[in-house]
Amino acid sequence: MAGLPEWDRCAVMGVVNVTPDSFSDGGRFFDTTAAVKHGLDLVSEGADLVDVGGESTRPGATRVDEAEELRRVIPVVRGLASEGVTVSVDTMRASVAERALAAGAALVNDVSGGLADPRMIPAVADAGAPFVVMHWRGFLEGGNVRGVYRDVVTEVVDELHARVEAVLAGGIAPDRVIVDPGLGFSKDAEHDLALLAGLHRVLGLGHPLLVAASRKRFLGRVLAGPDSPPPPARERDAATAAVSALAAHAGAWAVRVHEVRATSDAVRVARAIEGARTGAEGAR
Repeated sequence: MAGLPEWDRCAVMGVVNVTPDSFSDGGRFFDTTAAVKHGLDLVSEGADLVDVGGESTRPGATRVDEAEELRRVIPVVRGLASEGVTVSVDTMRASVAERALAAGAALVNDVSGGLADPRMIPAVADAGAPFVVMHWRGFLEGGNVRGVYRDVVTEVVDELHARVEAVLAGGIAPDRVIVDPGLGFSKDAEHDLALLAGLHRVLGLGHPLLVAASRKRFLGRVLAGPDSPPPPARERDAATAAVSALAAHAGAWAVRVHEVRATSDAVRVARAIEGARTGAEGAR
């Protein structure tokens, strides 16, 4: 098993939702052929890796059963990996993670950070795979769960730190752990914005950082005027690219997005500016 993928800039993780009910693009890539083609299209548009998921995690979504998740995910992972794509599997089930890794996935992205399935951490540790630990306070069936904070950045960092310690104790190597502040999960718009402003504190945990802001509700709230409704999810891509540039500038390892081209441009510009700054400082 290879280690954590590395690039000379913030990476772009393209999203392939093999689900009928994703908040953003539900049903558009629900069959294997369409999903694999979409993943390859994302790579051609600048994605460095592709995140394949078969279960919607939007607020209010109900869980699919294990057999259905496997049916959705594994052929897509296998199809993309066979084309040389670096694939991440987005799952909360150890069985799906194991099968996806065997089919060629390079890392596991678990929005529960290993809490939803007690077999997840041992399975990933045994495989030696990189593991995304997201800040999570429970399933969002029925709406936003426990989204109350006195100091959201401090609490998320502390809770992520505790989760990372549990993952390390479970046998996953420190250099295989990625952290994700969980934007939109048990968080309101002001919480998400505060976390983006405080990314340096999440980076202070000492692990690569994944930022997944793409098309989320808080961007709709920002873009809506005081008397107008939020724009639909697919009209939030320019705002997503703006967050991607800011996350790249802050030092994120990767950003997870639905529409790749604008974010790919954004992270490359951020890298060029950072390079110019380093060059200018070296010339002093």
